[in-house]
Amino acid sequence: MIASLRGVAEKTVNGVILDVSGIGYGLIVTSEDFNKLVSGSEAKLYVYEHIREQSYDLFGFTLTDTKKLFEQLLGVKNVGPRVAMAVLDIGSAAQVREAIASGDVKLLQSAKGVGKRAAEQVVVELRDKVGLATGSSAEDLVYRPGIHNQDEAVEALVALGYSPQDAAVALRKIDPELSVEERIKLALKG
Repeated sequence: MIASLRGVAEKTVNGVILDVSGIGYGLIVTSEDFNKLVSGSEAKLYVYEHIREQSYDLFGFTLTDTKKLFEQLLGVKNVGPRVAMAVLDIGSAAQVREAIASGDVKLLQSAKGVGKRAAEQVVVELRDKVGLATGSSAEDLVYRPGIHNQDEAVEALVALGYSPQDAAVALRKIDPELSVEERIKLALKG
């Protein structure tokens, strides 16, 4: 198994060729990683191998965090490597994680080859698994001004079966000055 490769990068139309001691490895990379890499300079890429009867593809990532998200996307029913790469191309790994965690189906649909059903499937299967991106804290994702640990509306939604993140997302655009009951009603109407 190839876990990572270090060598001189050469950008191509289809991705990147990484020259490792005279052997050129063709890697498919995200748009973000493609833009980071400089032709002729040394690079290290973390590799995901996808082996099928007809092909042997290598997918490269400059960060292990992005590779992990790619592997999580592959775990979603009916999502293959090409669709997972398309989802990663809509933004940085942190933006993709935020879109999944917040249930932003429209943003996920903007990925090439991703329809509404696939986007919804990604959200359903990964919403609670994507974790926080580096540099984010639980408070950034769950709470905002007007919503704090002792917020009764959040607690009520959690008691109704919402996760704390889902409760915060549901209450994010609702005026915190409204009564607790009104905020809960508006969040449930969603």
